[in-house]
Amino acid sequence: MAAIAETLAGWGNDLTASKIPGGVAAALRRAMLDAGGLMVAARNMDYVAAARDSVEAAGACTAIGHVGGFSAGDAALLSGIAVHGEDFDDTFEGTPVHVGAVLVPALLAVAERDGLSGEDLLRGLAAGGELACRMAVVAPTAIHRAAFHPTAVVGALAAAFGVATAKRLIPRQTACAMGIAGSMASGIIEYLAEGTSTKRLHPGWAAQSGIRASALAERGFTGPRTVLEGEHGFFTAFAHPEIPRDFGRLTKGLGESWELEGLAFKPYACGTMAQPFIDAAIKLRAQVPDHEAVDEIVVPTAEAILHRLWEPKAEKAAPSTPYSAKFSVPYCIALGLVRGAAGLDEFTSETIRDPRLLQTAAKVRYEVDPNDSYPDNYVGAITVRLRDGTELNAVQPCLRGGRSDPLSDAELEAKFRANAEFGAWPETLADQLHAFCAAAFTADRPGNLARFRA
Repeated sequence: MAAIAETLAGWGNDLTASKIPGGVAAALRRAMLDAGGLMVAARNMDYVAAARDSVEAAGACTAIGHVGGFSAGDAALLSGIAVHGEDFDDTFEGTPVHVGAVLVPALLAVAERDGLSGEDLLRGLAAGGELACRMAVVAPTAIHRAAFHPTAVVGALAAAFGVATAKRLIPRQTACAMGIAGSMASGIIEYLAEGTSTKRLHPGWAAQSGIRASALAERGFTGPRTVLEGEHGFFTAFAHPEIPRDFGRLTKGLGESWELEGLAFKPYACGTMAQPFIDAAIKLRAQVPDHEAVDEIVVPTAEAILHRLWEPKAEKAAPSTPYSAKFSVPYCIALGLVRGAAGLDEFTSETIRDPRLLQTAAKVRYEVDPNDSYPDNYVGAITVRLRDGTELNAVQPCLRGGRSDPLSDAELEAKFRANAEFGAWPETLADQLHAFCAAAFTADRPGNLARFRA
């Protein structure tokens, strides 16, 4: 009986552009555009500079928005950190996993280094992206509950599969690449304790790991075929044992139904599950005359997100860093009520000290809702009680930007333009990057990215 990695490798080997539905290709073009804008938006951030300065040697690959060339692994590392750095990148409903932050940096680097065709770029993104989404729903919430970041650990295998598929490795080598990546996967969520930079590292680390795993497999290095389902495999190592596994989700309907079509694009620069609460707060903003008029804000929530977005209470009520604020539902609700926005400018050292925001966040408390639909659906409901006795209620029934309420192409382009402007990039380069993303999958050699080294 074939191992799951072998089944996946055979499917990837037979994958052609004609077998990839138009909706999937469109989602991947959107992922490239979104990721490209975020590479530029974060290019001047201190954590990106730290990653760039850690590079030991030059190379032939581009990290968009940066001068000079890098090795494929370093370009993928730097770009992955930038894409995910402000938590503004695409996500997947189920167990949140950030596809574009891993797959786009990995595949662009390899396409540039090896001169891959646009079709192979598309094949690699589609194969790796689909695996990432399918791995996320094998045991929903189990990876987070085991204290790992799904994007980090899932991403390593997904990147290895995507790169191996794009490079047209034989199925045995592709299965080995995934097996090798299983020993490279890493990324714990202890960053939540004090808002440190390690979450930003995870997609870039996964992207470079996928490139290395594929290179090793291509040269004869071996990895376990049962990396996914084995007794000592991925889900034994990285998923909480009390959550049931459904390994059939990895291969059922492969090539017929695509999880990738449901890729979500964020309207706000913060954690995925906080976003519906922001929309609910914004709905009530016009009815709240002043933050001082608020007595308390009561929020029903899923138990499964408490340890990431609600606890510890003191840190969530008054985030110690801008990054910590991105994973605080109380702070994000305060943003919606007080500022009516949650973009990049709302998560700065100055903004998180705004007394209006802190006073409002301190009034937010949660109540566990045992009937919350997470992780199948992300809902945000809030009740605002005013000092005069008025009670205001609002519900955001789904993740805006997700499968039930997707961002339009115009909204996504506006986000891309705003991110390019935030990164102080010339408009002419933004125009060229936009055009590149639109045409990359049909280009003979889309990997000429040197014009974006600025």
